[in-house]
Amino acid sequence: MSAWTDVQQRWRSVSRREQRLLLLALGVVALALGWWLALAPALAVLKTAPQQHLALDAQMRQMLQLQAQVQALRAQPVINPVEARRALEASVQSLGSSAQLVLQMERAIVTLKGVAPEALAQWLAAARQNTHLVPSEAHLTRNLAGNWDGTLVLPLPQ
Repeated sequence: MSAWTDVQQRWRSVSRREQRLLLLALGVVALALGWWLALAPALAVLKTAPQQHLALDAQMRQMLQLQAQVQALRAQPVINPVEARRALEASVQSLGSSAQLVLQMERAIVTLKGVAPEALAQWLAAARQNTHLVPSEAHLTRNLAGNWDGTLVLPLPQ
């Protein structure tokens, strides 16, 4: 005999009341499975959708701001290498004695000692704006006073 015929025989041998209770139990199990597998995940997605939408909107705004910055940088005229070096030397002097500049063939190394975070941020923005240079390497540590020590390496235009 097959397993299905065994089940059918067993079903016929059970009283009507037991059949109803078994059907009720199977119905409860089916409803629970339906809830856990279909409805609960969908409701969770619906619950979190507004927060995800806000987060994605914020990311989109940030990406649009970055795109605008890139377009503004691309629109700037190409700076000649000699002018870039002069502008970099002048900008490092704005940091005072807390920064030293060493120019090598294809890179500039700026050594910092106790530079205030605000001054460093302003200098980096000015260097990017005026010389079109951005650091390719940064080895910075914060000292006990909360200022920056370390080196920045900027590739020079050829």
